[in-house]
Amino acid sequence: MIALGVILLIVGFLLHIGILWTIGIILLVIGLILFVLGSVGHAVGGRRHYW
Repeated sequence: MIALGVILLIVGFLLHIGILWTIGIILLVIGLILFVLGSVGHAVGGRRHYW
């Protein structure tokens, strides 16, 4: 999810498409939150770690 967020940020910036930029930021933030929660040991979606 983090990689997809970064890709959408880059494409949105290069093509000047605001909605891709916004979706990229949202996916990046959600991916980072899930990564941090999984790293500290909280179960995310029934799993002990999130990749």
